[in-house]
Amino acid sequence: MNDRFLAAEPKFRIRARYTDTTITVYQAYRPGIGLAAARDGRFPGEWKRDRMTWIKPSFLWMMYRCGWGTKEGQETVLAVEIDRAGFEWALRHACLSHYVSRVHTDRAAWKRELGRAPARVQWDPERDLHHNALPWRSLQLGLAGEAARRYADEWVVGIQDVTPLARHVHAAVRAGKAEEAAALLPEERAYPVAEDVLAHLRA
Repeated sequence: MNDRFLAAEPKFRIRARYTDTTITVYQAYRPGIGLAAARDGRFPGEWKRDRMTWIKPSFLWMMYRCGWGTKEGQETVLAVEIDRAGFEWALRHACLSHYVSRVHTDRAAWKRELGRAPARVQWDPERDLHHNALPWRSLQLGLAGEAARRYADEWVVGIQDVTPLARHVHAAVRAGKAEEAAALLPEERAYPVAEDVLAHLRA
């Protein structure tokens, strides 16, 4: 990747696989939940709607987080296709997961906002095929309360088990076949979102 591309890539940008109406996000679960979700196209009853759940538009960041589906409790990697309107509702109602002086009036105001918000955002360094940190950030979106319920019961369009893909890419990486591994990755493009949606979420 050349220096010109690195310089042109903004630090805070959502990059995702998407269509006109949906966006794909990634999660990893133990097989009891993940396989049932992929089979039925919805999360099973044991999926806790009262807990915060984190969704990630970046496939490679999910691979970094779950160790290519090898970490305990994250053996099943899911690609969850959700309604774009729902995703953007969550962004509009989200708060940064940490205090930023140029975004929040003070720490007390941030804590009040965090307590009210049904969603929260954090930006973590994007990762390459070898899990090295890149100069730009990847969006992680945490959903709780109303947002988690809407996600599970209203926004999900389809759920696919992409664990075989994760293993295939990982095998190519371990074999030193970087080009082959990169060619297997889901195509992720800059996600078009209104400026006012992200203005309060840039860390």
